[in-house]
Amino acid sequence: PADLFIAADVGNLHAAKEAGVLQSINSKFLNSTIPEHLRDSGGEWYALTKRARVIIYNKESVDVKKLSTYEALGREDFPYKIAVRSSSNAYNKSLLASLVANNGRDEAKKWAAGVMKNFARDPKGNDRDQIRAAASGMADVAIANTYYVGRFVNSKDPKDQEVAKKVGIYFPNQDNRGTHINISGAGVTKSSKNRDNAIKLLEFLLSTEAQSDFANANSEYPVNAKVAPSDLVASWGSFKEDSLPLEKIGENQKEAVKIFQEVGWK
Repeated sequence: PADLFIAADVGNLHAAKEAGVLQSINSKFLNSTIPEHLRDSGGEWYALTKRARVIIYNKESVDVKKLSTYEALGREDFPYKIAVRSSSNAYNKSLLASLVANNGRDEAKKWAAGVMKNFARDPKGNDRDQIRAAASGMADVAIANTYYVGRFVNSKDPKDQEVAKKVGIYFPNQDNRGTHINISGAGVTKSSKNRDNAIKLLEFLLSTEAQSDFANANSEYPVNAKVAPSDLVASWGSFKEDSLPLEKIGENQKEAVKIFQEVGWK
């Protein structure tokens, strides 16, 4: 009965498309506002906000000059221990899918197996738990989405604020393709009985007014280039983002799941 489908992670948007939930629309405003790599080429889903999946590091134990790329996390000579979520996590599936798309299946599998050897502990918990592990010294670095750091900074809990002070954000792959990004997005359903209004709502969510509200409320990056990130997000610095079409990440989700299973990533 819904007119608009909204989801976090491009994998979920791709799954909705594959399941036949969404319909193609053609909006001049959306097509001119949203960069091509952040929307479905067939017009079935569009990004609303974006986040970067980055390296969160302990400021005391990590020499930031020794950080570089996602690929380096899986190398034998990587000098630090890693905290990261389980393989069932949507964000990790999308990260691995991006490595499949960028580097090929064989290299992506080697990466997954190599990262496992550098685990500080078996995967458990959410992104906040990984950041806490890095802040406490249980791990040196964590793989997590940027906006979780914002949640620690904005928390009223003094313990969370202490975590935020102990960690820094590093944007990988700045010397080549750029940092992996993911989105929350939306599409109009095939079952929509209010198609025109659903498109208008989607267009409103990408307006400067709504994008500004998103940016200030959730510590994510606006998709509309006319809207600046919040002061907190801007303080993390600008970065080069991977311009790989996100639909390629959706298409490689199943391959990522297979690789995680093959290497035994829990």
